[in-house]
Amino acid sequence: MVQGRLTIATVPALFEAGLQHLASGNFLVDFSKVEAVDSAAVSLLLGWSRAAQRSKRELRVAGLPADLLSLARLYGVSDLLPQQST
Repeated sequence: MVQGRLTIATVPALFEAGLQHLASGNFLVDFSKVEAVDSAAVSLLLGWSRAAQRSKRELRVAGLPADLLSLARLYGVSDLLPQQST
């Protein structure tokens, strides 16, 4: 579960932690406790997605915040985000 703020200040450490999880196997990330995002959150998801594809792992996400989805649409990358689990 990811919680708090996903911003340029917090994303680098979280990105590395996610890469470690992906190295161990498939990865489900719940974003329902995220309070705020900036464009770094979109980069985080895209980076994890690329890493999952390279390592032939499955990355699933749940609870993506509306503001993160809005930023992804604004940047034209919403189709590249991992599929949300229900």
